[in-house]
Amino acid sequence: MQTGVLTPRKVDNQIVRVVPLRDRASYLTSFEKSSPAGFFRSLPPKTGEYARLLKSKQVLERQRAAGGWGAPVPAASLKPGAQGAAVVALRNRLMAMGYLDRSNGQSYDATMQKAVQLFQIHSGLEPDGVAGEGTMKELNRSIDERLRAVVVAMERERWFNMERGERHILVNITDFTAKIVDHDQVTFETRSVVGANKEGQQTPEFSDVMEFMVINPTWNVPRSITVKEYLPMLQRNPNAVGHLRITDARGNVVNRSAINFASYNERNFPFDMKQPPSDGNALGLVKFMFPNQYNIYLHDTPAKNLFSHEVRAYSHGCIRLGQPFDFAYALLAKQTKDPVGFFKARLATKLENSVMLEKPVPVHLIYRTAFTDAKGGLHFRRDIYGRDAKIWQALENAGVALGGERG
Repeated sequence: MQTGVLTPRKVDNQIVRVVPLRDRASYLTSFEKSSPAGFFRSLPPKTGEYARLLKSKQVLERQRAAGGWGAPVPAASLKPGAQGAAVVALRNRLMAMGYLDRSNGQSYDATMQKAVQLFQIHSGLEPDGVAGEGTMKELNRSIDERLRAVVVAMERERWFNMERGERHILVNITDFTAKIVDHDQVTFETRSVVGANKEGQQTPEFSDVMEFMVINPTWNVPRSITVKEYLPMLQRNPNAVGHLRITDARGNVVNRSAINFASYNERNFPFDMKQPPSDGNALGLVKFMFPNQYNIYLHDTPAKNLFSHEVRAYSHGCIRLGQPFDFAYALLAKQTKDPVGFFKARLATKLENSVMLEKPVPVHLIYRTAFTDAKGGLHFRRDIYGRDAKIWQALENAGVALGGERG
């Protein structure tokens, strides 16, 4: 109840979060000093998020017992102005889910469009009010599936039963956002791009502490990218990826013409690759460092077009930020009266420049397909890596079952 049923890494090796386990002897001491009921009430997390998830779970269980949300909408998509049986089914489902007040409307009118928009906002979809294919797929998910997501989110919150920091950075991988949170209030938010759903590229889940930012960064190409992606290209064409420098173990630049790329493979390639600071640098013009064994950090990117996509899983694992400069200003505002001028002055040098944070900031990379907002609204996101499906299966194997018998 306090730190979860499961061991995260045994479920998925990319859930590398360290669970704040308590000393077993402390449980016995607490039990002796309290009533049984009081002891068990003290175990669950005391976060607002856990309390709101518990309340949402209870609501869903009652709805499930009453028969759920009814039949799925029998249409691939619907647009405003449409009429017919599918529109009536859409109306009924939106009412059952709480997005639309009771209505006898027979057409996809402005009121229904607003209800669809609200559903889209709560589902991480483009809020255009059109029940397109993606929206319809999310609308037709069963109450059982949504209830499972909430149960999994509660297990995840138990794993995360720790001090977050008065100021901290929260990256919800499935929500494709990065937020700065001060005293439980979101004070800055930007879109993000996360790791692609490919082996070796998914963004892991863990917490660490941001210590500094690097303005005009050099990109030290990770070994995996160097040998798996760039070496084959160089073997076909030695002049490929010409924007990258090839260096030896001492950091000296090596002339490509002096290298027989065909004589090397993934295991014995002795060189490194770097991209010097520039507007076209893969890390953009700033990166934010919380040194960790997974080589994950937050950074700018020249590929701005990706932030307009609804699903933004494209990186090799690091978190790309849609508004990196504003993110930097928000961090620097705690230690300088002119964060914009401070940042721009160092940017203008075009030289690599590290700036330490006077007060390091905790960073939490989480993965929630169900979460709440401060007003208690329940939000859902796609299980982009399939991790929550694995967690539910493991919970089910451990004896966890959905509550609320169907009517």
